[in-house]
Amino acid sequence: MNQYELALVVNAKIEDEARTATVEAVKELIVRFGGAVTNVDEWGKKRLAYEVQKMKEGFYYFIKFDADSTCPGEVEDRIRIMENVIRFLCIRQDA
Repeated sequence: MNQYELALVVNAKIEDEARTATVEAVKELIVRFGGAVTNVDEWGKKRLAYEVQKMKEGFYYFIKFDADSTCPGEVEDRIRIMENVIRFLCIRQDA
């Protein structure tokens, strides 16, 4: 099992319930593809470095999880089509 961290920027213009549902959906994707979520850090609303889809702010989440090497690719493929996710990046952490 490898350790990964998923940085997720969620649309700031949606309601709290929709934002929470988006993060829960991402966590469910990780579990569905054989991963185990170990930690979720919510950084809150931050200003983006540059405008993305005519938005200047987004909610930042950092999700740490353990998984096989195939899981991140599958999760990224599904996150890519989620409309409330502005940006994402998944990286493997070294021991």
